[in-house]
Amino acid sequence: MDIQARKILFIQEVLRLKNEKIIDKLEKTLHQERKRMAKKEISPMTIEQLNSIIDQAEEDSVKNRLYSAEEILKDIDTWE
Repeated sequence: MDIQARKILFIQEVLRLKNEKIIDKLEKTLHQERKRMAKKEISPMTIEQLNSIIDQAEEDSVKNRLYSAEEILKDIDTWE
């Protein structure tokens, strides 16, 4: 059974639930797992990565590849 079929079956089971305590537990478990996965995906950058980002920013500044806050705000005004 593929993941899509499993999700559909799970949702059908959840829709049949009448016990609010079970729904609360499922919500809590889902939120906890999402937080755990997010923490796992976020990792601190190395000194080398940080230095590379700083070097790139300095190069962008020297080559005038920057936007002022005013330019960015004008651009945002054109967004829908």
